[in-house]
Amino acid sequence: MGQRLAGKRLYLGLALGWMGVLWLLSSQPATGAGLPHPWDKAAHFAAYALLGFLWQRGLGRFRPAFLLSALYGVVDEWHQSFVPGREAFGLDLMADFLGAYLGARGAGRWEALRGARP
Repeated sequence: MGQRLAGKRLYLGLALGWMGVLWLLSSQPATGAGLPHPWDKAAHFAAYALLGFLWQRGLGRFRPAFLLSALYGVVDEWHQSFVPGREAFGLDLMADFLGAYLGARGAGRWEALRGARP
């Protein structure tokens, strides 16, 4: 049980750290050298899929993992709207939500597969 709790704490710490990285990235003023469409949506998707995955592995439950990740996407888009040259887009938020959903859902399935091993 001790290793399992340590593993959950590790994932929770990684989720918080990843949130910090996302905040720092979205704090950077736009220089015009960002990813072109549609690759920017793919980056949003991947970033929030990782966040959903980390929260689900740390919390062990899909719903709170997804909700925390999706809510952070809202907060981060709002924050980004105040950064010079950056904007908050609904499509970015949709990519965040979809990534968070699939990341959290996938982490749960991965855990189920790991538990099914002999």
